[in-house]
Amino acid sequence: MAHDSDKQKVVIVGAGPAGALAALYAANRGDNVEVYELRDDLRDPSTTPLNFTKSINLALSERGINSIKKARCDGLLDHVIDRTIPMHGRMIHSQNKDGNFVQESQKYDPYGRHLYAVDRAGLNRALLESLDKMPNVTLYFNHKLTGANFNSKTAWFEQQEHAQNPTQYSSDKKNRPIEISVDFDLLIGADGAHSAVRYHMMKYAQLTYQQEYIDTLWCEFRIEPGPASTMSPNHLHIWPGRSFMFIAIASIDKSFTCNLFAPSSCFARLSGSSATELQSFFAQNFPGVCPELISTEDLGAQFSKSPYLPLISIKCSPHHYKSSVVIVGDAAHAMVPFYGQGMNAALEDVRVLFEFLDKNGVYSRSLGGATYTQEQLRAQALDEYTKQRTPDAAAINDLALSNYEVMRSGVGSPLSRMRKWVEESVSLYFPSLGWETQYSRVSFENERYSEVMMAVQRQGKILMGMFGLGLAGLGGMVCIGLWRSSHARLMPDFIFRSRGTR
Repeated sequence: MAHDSDKQKVVIVGAGPAGALAALYAANRGDNVEVYELRDDLRDPSTTPLNFTKSINLALSERGINSIKKARCDGLLDHVIDRTIPMHGRMIHSQNKDGNFVQESQKYDPYGRHLYAVDRAGLNRALLESLDKMPNVTLYFNHKLTGANFNSKTAWFEQQEHAQNPTQYSSDKKNRPIEISVDFDLLIGADGAHSAVRYHMMKYAQLTYQQEYIDTLWCEFRIEPGPASTMSPNHLHIWPGRSFMFIAIASIDKSFTCNLFAPSSCFARLSGSSATELQSFFAQNFPGVCPELISTEDLGAQFSKSPYLPLISIKCSPHHYKSSVVIVGDAAHAMVPFYGQGMNAALEDVRVLFEFLDKNGVYSRSLGGATYTQEQLRAQALDEYTKQRTPDAAAINDLALSNYEVMRSGVGSPLSRMRKWVEESVSLYFPSLGWETQYSRVSFENERYSEVMMAVQRQGKILMGMFGLGLAGLGGMVCIGLWRSSHARLMPDFIFRSRGTR
């Protein structure tokens, strides 16, 4: 464990957005912070991301914005927002019966709130540059976590061959890097879905773990600035299909980053196709993309070079072990990308974690007037964090999975559109009822994800009840009308026969 009794030593594994933000939160509270990253400096354009794609555009929403805002780093949020593109809604692309391409704009929110398209590398760079200015933060790239003892609070890292800071090599085997041992008070694992921290934590915590790969792969395309000029940069563009989907998000350079999502069987079928056959598939399912936005030749070239990547959903509990380690972001709850909440939830993890550390007096060394050791306070804070965050993480994982169906087919469903209209109307004209759409609650509020699910379920039951009453009332009116019509037809014959018997 760290030997400085006045300050915590916080070791963070992973220098992505969540790890970098956690380092800012810890450093601004006076902790001595060391960040260890497996890859080379993430600010270097030549550094290959873990998913082997070069340009990933993400949707930054209220949860992520609020978390960056509370990092106590002047100017950081403004710097990030200045390099984003506002997205006010979805643009749904289709083709009508006459063969004309049709675009329909669907606003995200009745109050005009919007998302921000942000380049992941640019966001990461802004966070790391802020860390560079802090004297109590040290960044170590090309360091691989090889082991950890979470009782003695020691971690072992192996410095890779192309490390920034050259290290010694063991004498027994030439060019083999030696392991370095690092003591800590708290280790934060922000090292992604295939987390080494989580793997080593499993040896200590009784951790329940669930991993699921959905039967969908994705690959990346790019629309160049010239053709992209015909598209609105302030929308998430969606070409929905029943079993697959194509989306496009604007970039600062006026190009669009696009993703094809489809079952693995579809990729297997297309992988041997010619550029012309691929163009035919796009023309049938994603009208207006090829050759209008991406030429046939370019489409084939991009498809052949882009890796086909899987989508994973991970749930686990607990997210910590005693006072020594906690996992955040994809390490704790990797999710499919269909709600645009993966990064936002990860950044929110950091905010919620440090709110519990503050609330439990980890930095003031007291709680409720009594004095405790920092280790006792930290253990209580991490326990409370897990109890709150685990159900929230499970909730957004489930919401992300269900939103895939909405994006690939529900965006055009009359029933979905009617419910959206009803909920937005109630929210606008009867705000005191606290009624909001699920999307607005998730993307534009800081309400707990688990509470969002419960609120939406309540609203759904009320709507179903109203719909049932409406059907019952309509059915009653139809029955009365039929009875009156039948009664009216029978009355003349009844009167005639009655008169004839007199």
